[in-house]
Amino acid sequence: MTNQRRYGEAEVAEIFQYAASPRASAGHAPAPESGFSLAELQSIGTEVGIAPERVAEAAAALDVHRVDAPRRRTHLGMPVAVGRTVDLPRAPTDREWEMLLADLRETFGARGKDRSSGGVRIWTNGNLHAYVEPTEAGYRLRLGTSKGTAVAASQMGLASLFAGLVLGVLLFAEVLDEDLVVLLVFSLMGAIALAMNAIRLPRWADAREEQMERIAARARVLIA
Repeated sequence: MTNQRRYGEAEVAEIFQYAASPRASAGHAPAPESGFSLAELQSIGTEVGIAPERVAEAAAALDVHRVDAPRRRTHLGMPVAVGRTVDLPRAPTDREWEMLLADLRETFGARGKDRSSGGVRIWTNGNLHAYVEPTEAGYRLRLGTSKGTAVAASQMGLASLFAGLVLGVLLFAEVLDEDLVVLLVFSLMGAIALAMNAIRLPRWADAREEQMERIAARARVLIA
């Protein structure tokens, strides 16, 4: 028990904030040299009405957030795909996998498809996926998703802006005898498409990363 993880005051505050709220998210905190053990935190949580498993999940979320930052793929500076990978000590049993599937379906509001084969567990729902696969050190849970229409919308926006610019140059040079409204329509379409992506994609990415962090923490606790 001498190597048991200890939590400092800042981490304790984050853990209980996370455990007390179903949507709270653990953040960064410096690793302390001494503090409370998980068992001690669970005992404290029980006294104030917080279930031990919620405290364990909150502690796992804190470690997941520190060790593994979410992965983002961007297009024109806007996120179009997000993911997270967390190491597991072993493969989940059939029952543990079913419990993890239930968490995935509840968290993302999607039934999805279970396509497990051999030592690899696979759950997919469109672009959203969760894989449990072997590694050299054990196993890992790999979560990821992408916004299928985001790149197309951005490319359409750029194309419209470019077309508007070309028309503007040609009109200015009096090569084309077209109404200025055409230029405005093309430019406006492009600007709207890019603006919509700039507003919605960061929110979408933040929401998905929070959901994946919660699933990763639950998996760490479930397969500890």
